[in-house]
Amino acid sequence: MSELLPPAPVRSPFSRRSLLRAGGGLAATTALLGTGAVFAGPASAAMPVSKRFDLTKPSYDEFRSKILHESHHVMQGFAFDNQNVRIFIVNARNGGTGDDLCVTQVNFSGEIQGSMHLNNAGHGVSIGVEPVGTDSYIWMECDSDGPTSAGRGTALARFKFVNGGTPSVKKFLTGSDTITCATDPINKRIAVRRKENGKMFYSVYPLASAAAGNFGSPLAHFAQPALSTVPVTFQGYTIYGQYLYTLDGTGHADPADINSYVTCIDMNTGTVKSRALTKAGQSLVFREPEGLGIYRSLAGETRLYMGFGSRSSMDNINRYANLFYKNVLID
Repeated sequence: MSELLPPAPVRSPFSRRSLLRAGGGLAATTALLGTGAVFAGPASAAMPVSKRFDLTKPSYDEFRSKILHESHHVMQGFAFDNQNVRIFIVNARNGGTGDDLCVTQVNFSGEIQGSMHLNNAGHGVSIGVEPVGTDSYIWMECDSDGPTSAGRGTALARFKFVNGGTPSVKKFLTGSDTITCATDPINKRIAVRRKENGKMFYSVYPLASAAAGNFGSPLAHFAQPALSTVPVTFQGYTIYGQYLYTLDGTGHADPADINSYVTCIDMNTGTVKSRALTKAGQSLVFREPEGLGIYRSLAGETRLYMGFGSRSSMDNINRYANLFYKNVLID
């Protein structure tokens, strides 16, 4: 489970365009990005226009009820290496402090291909993947602010995934508050979500710029808009094209209590475009929404994936990973 978000104004007073009108050069960028940034002048052009997923269309199974390397903790965020056809899922380590995380590589049948640990990392709400040749580099939070399951990352880590290896970590945006990330593997961008002056903001960068340590010219920068008129439990996000997608909701034993919603946000305006209830995997035992990701199949079909944790029974100690996807794009 992730943090509880109260209602907030839908329109952000700190959109990318308002920053530019206010003189969004070095001073404005410094104030908003905080420590750890490398500044490179004013923000660049708006996100290019793209299609978006129709959230009202049916969802399809990728796999159900798969055990990860760490079997006693629910899955959190996940991401795809589209170039090398890999899936990476993060969850807490068995017997760890709660913020010691494990990244498990699985194939599209949900079978384990490898794993890697990152201690004192955070919660794992969302992660990213950057392919470099045949290697996969993981982007995720690190340097947790507390040694419990409530701990959240204060920096971004980038490291090459090596099965069973010890991460050689490069850190970015150190000194942040509640930071996570997500990647668009099709358009090669990374979104960073973190608190700025007590409120959640999203910033989007070219993935190559982020890997080079350049966080000074976001393609988009906006406050997280209201997702509902009542508080919601935030469970993950991802980006594709000009749109950002979020997942919220809580775990439940009764399918009649499903409250998991996917929301589409236009990153050029910072406003909600659409929001829909998803009942994907409604028959799962204690189904809990956990993460979003983007993948383009070998046949060229672009998909929005949703993750859900589950159990085999309410008293079972093992936790299972489940992936479903939507595949209808509209203008």
